[in-house]
Amino acid sequence: MVSRIAGCRHGKSETHPRLAVLGLVIIAGWQIASCELSNLELHEEIRDLAGQTGAYIGLNPFNTDEDFRNAIIRAAKRHEIQLEPEQVTVERTGTPPKQIIYLAADYKARVALPGWSFTLHFHPSSAK
Repeated sequence: MVSRIAGCRHGKSETHPRLAVLGLVIIAGWQIASCELSNLELHEEIRDLAGQTGAYIGLNPFNTDEDFRNAIIRAAKRHEIQLEPEQVTVERTGTPPKQIIYLAADYKARVALPGWSFTLHFHPSSAK
C-alpha cells in the first residue's frame, strides 16, 4: 500500500527504518549535547575559581592547591561529572598577590546508544 502525505509518495515499509534512524540521531544528539553542556558549565566554574576575585580584594585568603582540587571535584559532581583528585591540575606562576593560577581537569564521558557506545574526551581549563 502506498500512502500520500504532503505531496510525498513512499511506501509504509520505508517509514519505519527512517523513524528508527531519526530516533537514534535524536538520542545521540541529546546525549552528546548534554555532555558538552556539562563540560561548558564546568569550564566556566574552573575559570571563576582561578580568578580568585575574593582573595585579590582581601575578602578571602588565597586557596591552597588542595582547596582548588576539592572545589573543582565538587563543581564537577554538581554537573554529574565524576572526577578524582589526580584528574585535576593546579599550577601556580608568581607569588601572591600577582600570582597566576592555571586549573584544569581531564576526564572522559561515555555516550551509550542502543548497540553502540563511544567515549568523549574533555579537558576544561582556566586558560582563555
